[in-house]
Amino acid sequence: MPSMAPCSCTYVVLVLCLVTGSFAGDPYVFFDWTVSYLTASPLGIKQQVIGINRQFPGPILNVTTNWNVVVNVKNDLDEPLLITWNGVQHRKNSWQDGVLGTNCPIPAGWNWTYQFQVKDQIGSFFYFPSLNFQRSAGGYGGVIINNRDVIPLPFTVPDADVVLFISDWYTKSHKKLRKDVENGDDLGVPDGILINGFGPYRYDEALVQGGIAYQIINVQPGSTYRFRVHNVGISTSLNFRIQNHNLLLVETEGSYTVQQNYTNMDIHVGQSYSFLVTFDQTASSDYYIVASPRYVNSSKASGVAILHYANSQGPASGPLPDPPNEYDSFFSMNQARSIRWNVSAGAARPNPQGSFKYGQITVTDVYVIVNRPAELIDGKWCATLNGISYLPPSTPLKLAQQYNIPGVYKLDFPNAQMNRHPKIDTSLINGTFKGFMEIIFQNNDTAVQSYHMDGYAFFVVGMDFGVWTENSRSTYNKWDGVARSTTQVFPGAWTAILVSLDNAGIWNLRSENLDSWYLGQEVYLSIMNPEIDKSEATLPDNTIYCGMLSSLQKDQARRFSFSGAPSLAGLSRTFLVVLIMTLYLRVLLG
Repeated sequence: MPSMAPCSCTYVVLVLCLVTGSFAGDPYVFFDWTVSYLTASPLGIKQQVIGINRQFPGPILNVTTNWNVVVNVKNDLDEPLLITWNGVQHRKNSWQDGVLGTNCPIPAGWNWTYQFQVKDQIGSFFYFPSLNFQRSAGGYGGVIINNRDVIPLPFTVPDADVVLFISDWYTKSHKKLRKDVENGDDLGVPDGILINGFGPYRYDEALVQGGIAYQIINVQPGSTYRFRVHNVGISTSLNFRIQNHNLLLVETEGSYTVQQNYTNMDIHVGQSYSFLVTFDQTASSDYYIVASPRYVNSSKASGVAILHYANSQGPASGPLPDPPNEYDSFFSMNQARSIRWNVSAGAARPNPQGSFKYGQITVTDVYVIVNRPAELIDGKWCATLNGISYLPPSTPLKLAQQYNIPGVYKLDFPNAQMNRHPKIDTSLINGTFKGFMEIIFQNNDTAVQSYHMDGYAFFVVGMDFGVWTENSRSTYNKWDGVARSTTQVFPGAWTAILVSLDNAGIWNLRSENLDSWYLGQEVYLSIMNPEIDKSEATLPDNTIYCGMLSSLQKDQARRFSFSGAPSLAGLSRTFLVVLIMTLYLRVLLG
């Protein structure tokens, strides 16, 4: 079943408040995760998937603005692991970002504890394994950051909260897929589309074999649910729709949007949306929930779940609701342009989102980032940005910076496509702390690409077909362009973003399309605060060392040893003891 979102950790917060004797500090919540292989058959064929605590997809992190999150991750895979938190900004703390530029991988059989604060954020996000093509096998789950009580939602509180993960899916293992990509082979058409790890309802006996488990969403007639929908796939844009129901868009990746109804929404790789759905139909039958591939010539089945009213009179039947024209990227671009920032709503802070007037800030740096399809460079298949395919060094950039190790990286990433042969290199963007950067993504590939920036939300101010020129700035939305962390760039088109570089650290800018990312289509931004900031996170005590710093690493004493984070079960016992003692003292004191 999908997550219905009451926080399972309320008692943990209460325990900590009682123990400390103060309700003033931001609460802590603790999670213990074991990442391991599971056997599943989402498309009717047994295969290996990656689960967390034997769940596929993984558990939901349901927290509130400014809470401190402690996640102890135990790696029970047969290869290294990192978890990254798509859209969580880790303010002043890129040590927790979970990518190769900031962290040494967690070796097989080891555990590592992430600890971060969801500072000044609200919204719908997800996490996933960032190494070795593992996301194609699962390992993903949701992150919900709720408003604090003092800041009302800009809409009526929904009756329930549903999280949906939609994704393309391949029956090949993640190891076979990554080997294919290394050999220059195209991923090809996905074998199917999953919704919450389930295959499709058998809406067409010719397309869908019998016996496949599918997702059912049970609802009460007349109620309104919030659907948080994430495209956690690896390469395919998906069109999401619910038969005979409008999707009222209210939030995307941490920004409240102008509320508009859509009959369907194109959700590109790595993107997240929140919709309010009101169940106002007659319930003469169940209804289809559909995620179908875009820009893919496929005879394979769409992802189909079932929306079931409590008073439904029968199963869903007949054709699926119509998608947009399969190859109509103009429709999709116009739909993307229609998504606007709600400038009057408060979010993580009580002041309106629009009080940050991004359109009036002077740009300090401009980067026109041009991609190219995969090509051979020095005998190796690579994908590039501005002619450079990123080479991850054996020592993470953040550690090299911390220990002043020379020669690990260069701060010379070009601000435009260079007139030279493409190369493999470790070249970073040297960002100006508290500068204001304009980035234009120019997609010279034949497929839609999604680009994501860790550590930030940026403003999507323009997109169009053709080649970007300086005259294109006249089309920018300088008032209510939506702030988000992942944007699509259509083939033969450009997308422009603006970002305020106020979060010190080393941050990953990447293609979310897993084949492009794996082949080197990423770059890091180095944002250094020239002044000493005592609030910036220091080197974690539990840092894993590798590369040139391997000699500093001590073996973990025990496989899967916990690093001090209490389990939820242990904390529940603590809560009962503390609660009884507290009540007893109150009785004594009369």
